[in-house]
Amino acid sequence: MNNFKKIFSFIIPYKKYAYLNIFFNILYALFGTLSFVSLMPMMDVLFGQSKKNYVIPTYKGVWELKKYLSDSLSYYLTSITDPNGIGYTLSILVAGIIIIFLLKNLSDYLAMFFITYLRNGILRDMRNAMYKKTLELPLAFFSEKRKGDVIARISADVNEVQTSFLSILELIVKEPLTILFTIIAMLTISAKLTLFVFIFIPISGYVISLIGKQLKKQSTRAQEEQGVFLSTIEETLGGLKVVKGYNSERYFNRVFKESTQRFFTLSNSIGNRQNLASPMSEFMGIMVIAILLWYGGHMVLIEKTLNGAAFITYMGLAYNILTPAKSISKASYNIKRGNAAAERILEILEQENTIKSKVNAIKKDSFDANIVLKDINFKYEDENVLKHFSLEVKKGQTVALVGQSGSGKSTIANLLTRFYDVNEGTISIDGTDIKDINLHSLRDLMGLVTQDSILFNDTIKANISLGKHNATDEEIIEALKIANAYEFVKDLPLGIYTNIGDSGNKLSGGQKQRLSIARAVLKNPPIMILDEATSALDTESEKFVQVALENMMQNRTSIVIAHRLSTIQKADLIVVMQKGKIVEQGKHDELIALNGTYNKLVTMQSFE
Repeated sequence: MNNFKKIFSFIIPYKKYAYLNIFFNILYALFGTLSFVSLMPMMDVLFGQSKKNYVIPTYKGVWELKKYLSDSLSYYLTSITDPNGIGYTLSILVAGIIIIFLLKNLSDYLAMFFITYLRNGILRDMRNAMYKKTLELPLAFFSEKRKGDVIARISADVNEVQTSFLSILELIVKEPLTILFTIIAMLTISAKLTLFVFIFIPISGYVISLIGKQLKKQSTRAQEEQGVFLSTIEETLGGLKVVKGYNSERYFNRVFKESTQRFFTLSNSIGNRQNLASPMSEFMGIMVIAILLWYGGHMVLIEKTLNGAAFITYMGLAYNILTPAKSISKASYNIKRGNAAAERILEILEQENTIKSKVNAIKKDSFDANIVLKDINFKYEDENVLKHFSLEVKKGQTVALVGQSGSGKSTIANLLTRFYDVNEGTISIDGTDIKDINLHSLRDLMGLVTQDSILFNDTIKANISLGKHNATDEEIIEALKIANAYEFVKDLPLGIYTNIGDSGNKLSGGQKQRLSIARAVLKNPPIMILDEATSALDTESEKFVQVALENMMQNRTSIVIAHRLSTIQKADLIVVMQKGKIVEQGKHDELIALNGTYNKLVTMQSFE
């Protein structure tokens, strides 16, 4: 139950609903028992077994409470029957039974009414907490997790936990109290018969626990499998062009079918175990009721120690235990399933965020001198990507990083923005280690244009104003003009208010990249990081954007990661990388004169 104790923190804002639910569940259990007990005086009257009592009873203590209540009831029935007749008494008893059943069902409705707010509140808050944590966790966490699995945890697993909360409240309050009140009523009628009930409950619990074994383990596997096929959906939709272009529909269809088949098998196994609990508990209950009928009939007909009305009422109460017992068995299964889901949710919520601001982190609002990368070692998994890498970028400089794929260029951008932290060495801005700078203010100093133009299913305005949410339309249009994007935006039906579709799929690759550049332009940071910023542009667009980027970079520090060497020939410093190390550095003409690695790269691209 440790997982549920941790999840219970989400109940605190809704504790008033929990208290109200518990209160009305207590009333439900009480009126549920009284609804059966109230039948006894009715049957006594019907069968002519009610005793005449003309003496007002006196209360003589708790041990004689049963006799006092019985005498009080018979006195009341006598006092209204004698002057008004038996018909009037029956009407009063029927009205009383109707009122008790009404109060029972009203209490049940109100208990469910308040728990609805509690359950849906928990559902909302848990999803919000999961999404917030997802945004906060470092990129490294998601390189190891399938996106679909994270989606499954936020949707299906959270829903499973929310559902199981209702089961817990039933398990703790409603059903046990119904059983308790019923047993008390049964004890007052006949202690002998009630011994059979005490034998039934532990035996039933033991049998149900045997059926429920392995349920949590199977539920975990089913929820993991759900994450697998959701990932397959997410990846297929994201790469539909490749799937169709390579005629791979059959392959992906087979992968998806195999996953859903495994989920189907697990779901059947879990469902069948759950479905077995209810009929098993009912069957065991009927077995005990059969014994009660035999023994109770003996007490009524032979021993004459129990009257008929009391015995019929007792049997109704005994059967009344079966429904909550079945509910408890179902609830215990739901808890096992919810526990498996809670583990998967807590794995995200309790995941340590290794990249965050220190308690007393420095808030840095300006960039004044330089960026220094000193003796950096970094690896994503086992192999070092950067080895003893050192570099100084002075304010106002444009520094270009070039080299073959896998040389570690984009890793520099990931480390400067603290998407990842260095394993060894330091990165400092104006002499302050970036680990000591407030993460929010560090990223405020930087504008980032990535190789893949990442856009969202929203308007052009919303996409561009991510770094400056209060930007005016005029500022957005100006940024679009600098990025050479306004020429196509102005022709769109709604201009900057046009929705660009999922991942910007209504636009061409070049158009998407120009919007990414406009987003960085609008943010107007002192440090600009361009990771293959012009790679998706056609030759004509590249020339226009290159001029715009050069204008934008004049009064700021820029780190340009370039594959097309034509875009960085005017850089103040070109750093040539190979397998995580610097092999050459200097200006374009100096590196050409060296006739080394850079010159080979230029020659390969047929650059003159």
